[in-house]
Amino acid sequence: MTDLSAFSLEGRRVLVTGANTGLGQGIALAAARAGASVIGVGRSAMDETAAKVEAIGGSFTPILTDLGDSHAAAAMLSEAWAAHGPIDGLVNNAGIIRRADSVELSEEDWDDVMDVNLKSLFFLSQRFAKLVLGEDRRGKVVNIASLLSFQGGIRVASYAAAKHGVAGVTKILANEWASKGINVNAIAPGYIETNNTAALRADPDRTQQILARIPAARWGRSEDIGDATVFLLARASDYMHGAIVPVDGGWLAR
Repeated sequence: MTDLSAFSLEGRRVLVTGANTGLGQGIALAAARAGASVIGVGRSAMDETAAKVEAIGGSFTPILTDLGDSHAAAAMLSEAWAAHGPIDGLVNNAGIIRRADSVELSEEDWDDVMDVNLKSLFFLSQRFAKLVLGEDRRGKVVNIASLLSFQGGIRVASYAAAKHGVAGVTKILANEWASKGINVNAIAPGYIETNNTAALRADPDRTQQILARIPAARWGRSEDIGDATVFLLARASDYMHGAIVPVDGGWLAR
């Protein structure tokens, strides 16, 4: 293993949540390209991701799970470990968003976002750590945070709260697990071309406002996040713990 590039995932098994489309698909492809065997998890079919991974000669195993149910999510991780072998990296990417003025946001929309974006993320990480430590292995957790881990946003109260929570959970787990051989870090994507941003990109005025603030002068692509995730899963990042890494075209620097 030490003869491989520090950026290689050859021989490693990585589980990616929300792998059916968007960022999750980009992360799955990047991990496979780096040599990992990828387990994709989501509540809808991942046929497109599987086809794309197989087209580059990679290995992709889909698992259908409702990530809004933290108990089911944690049980799934144990079952995947038992069925497919030890997992070296967990990427907590799955997320949903609900848009409404804060005076109108429903409790249901608040809970739905928290359950997927924060609660399941924590309990998946917890189960992963128990399995890794139980077999005296090393492991890596990469959480997908957001620019709204640093900013408030507008009309996305539950999403902003959850993503601030992701940043906090990333740091506390790093504090507890760094000395035990588990790296926990996060990526904060900027404005990326995904389903979640389709409405923004369809609005010419909003798109112009966004691009005017991005020094890179373009929207991000899923591979931008995928490649950064590979770095945090690979040996190259072994001394990184508790980092929230913006991949935003320079948005936060503006």
